[in-house]
Amino acid sequence: MRLATIQTTHGPRAALAHDNAFIDLHASDPALPESVRDILDSGPAMLERVRAVLGKANAVRQPASAVTLLAPVPNPRKIICLGLNYRDHAAETAAAVPRDPILFNKYATALVGTGSSIVLPPVSQEVDFEAELVVVIGKRGRPKNAQEAAEFVAGYSVGNDVSARDWQLKKDGKQWMVGKTFDTFAPVGPTLVMADEVPDPHRLGIVLRINGQTMQQSNTDQMIFRVPQVLAYLAQVFTLEPGDIIFTGTPPGVGFARKPPVFLKPGDVVEVEIERLGLLRNPVVAG
Repeated sequence: MRLATIQTTHGPRAALAHDNAFIDLHASDPALPESVRDILDSGPAMLERVRAVLGKANAVRQPASAVTLLAPVPNPRKIICLGLNYRDHAAETAAAVPRDPILFNKYATALVGTGSSIVLPPVSQEVDFEAELVVVIGKRGRPKNAQEAAEFVAGYSVGNDVSARDWQLKKDGKQWMVGKTFDTFAPVGPTLVMADEVPDPHRLGIVLRINGQTMQQSNTDQMIFRVPQVLAYLAQVFTLEPGDIIFTGTPPGVGFARKPPVFLKPGDVVEVEIERLGLLRNPVVAG
């Protein structure tokens, strides 16, 4: 099952992707919540009610070509990100393999869906790209270990951890959070692919292209800290909640590590594709 958030005349609505169309869930069954986060908040029984909409003859469908997709969960309570979580990326940047996850955060104002523009802020001249597997949390709690944490995953999506390197790396003290959370700097999509459709999230091909040219290509098997391990680590600090978004780090090929560096410019089109999860495509425009 693949959940999405579509823009409608009534505002953002949770939708079910099926057969090159999107089913407006609340319009098809008014008892269903209007948001993906509220669906996840309601637990497994609600997900079964969502699945049942596929069998409704009067389900409200829109062709994929007519739909504007937002980020699958446009209103998460938290967006947490990992740095240096791929062995090949750590090697590329001449960084030591971290002993613990390197963490920072973004804010929900950075979220956009596939098709929306990445806006280059006038105050940054070094905006970079990072293809990432995104994890979405499915239940509330603080798992005690990695085995228990695996049960907290609702599903997966495709992300781009857009980064203003001059703010992230050249400001006093290195400002990771502020360099990562300009508006539009967290594209996610196209859909939330539920965990039962992804047998192993650590064996997925991941690629990023700019204007059709491959810039990053690797596999999630290069992750240093795997998804359950990351969630258990985070749960030592705070409660995981349905809809929370975790960016899990990027493979090699990022722009600032290239010689010469490559940064995004107006007119570029960035595509991130992850096996089984789909294609995230965003044009780049000047702010």
